[in-house]
Amino acid sequence: MSAQTEDANLKPTRNRARYALALIPLLVFAGFAAIAGKMLYDQDVNGLDASAIPSALIGKTAPSLALPPLEGSNLPALTDSAIKGKLTLVNVFASWCIPCRQEHPVLKQLATDSRLNIVGINYKDRSDNALRFLGELGNPYKAVGVDPNGKAAIDWGVYGIPESYLVGPDGTILYKKVGPFDDRSLTEELLPAIEKASGEKTSDAAKS
Repeated sequence: MSAQTEDANLKPTRNRARYALALIPLLVFAGFAAIAGKMLYDQDVNGLDASAIPSALIGKTAPSLALPPLEGSNLPALTDSAIKGKLTLVNVFASWCIPCRQEHPVLKQLATDSRLNIVGINYKDRSDNALRFLGELGNPYKAVGVDPNGKAAIDWGVYGIPESYLVGPDGTILYKKVGPFDDRSLTEELLPAIEKASGEKTSDAAKS
């Protein structure tokens, strides 16, 4: 067999290999598109909330807290003693986070609930900006700890701020909210969790 004949016989095989390689990216893209489409379908048809990401920490003891205070404020540092023995909402926030601003009035209202202790983890923020944020919008926190490098956020399994964790008096994480609180998540999720943990019904003033 001549070299030309051998080369001619190999051309179809080479062409098929090239076509197969060209199809790989398309197949990968189609796979990702199918997964994304399924998620959107579930969210739209079944009413699933994409922000309701389960936490592996729910039902487990909350990670230890040993964060320095927000300089320039009169608030104490965020340590284990700040939440020990109290039903506590641990809220992760930052001044640069627009959804944090959106949910802040909800936190201010929750701060009037005598059943609840609210503390904040200031995430990857500048202290002067965090101070300005609280000065403009008001302070719902009993303690704030700064987390400039995000290490504490990693320990808590933070997905994206704002995030909030309801921690029982015994230190167990009872509930997690990814994203800002709104009327639905407040009335259907957080307040029932507070009622269950405290054994007290929510007043109408706290719901409004």
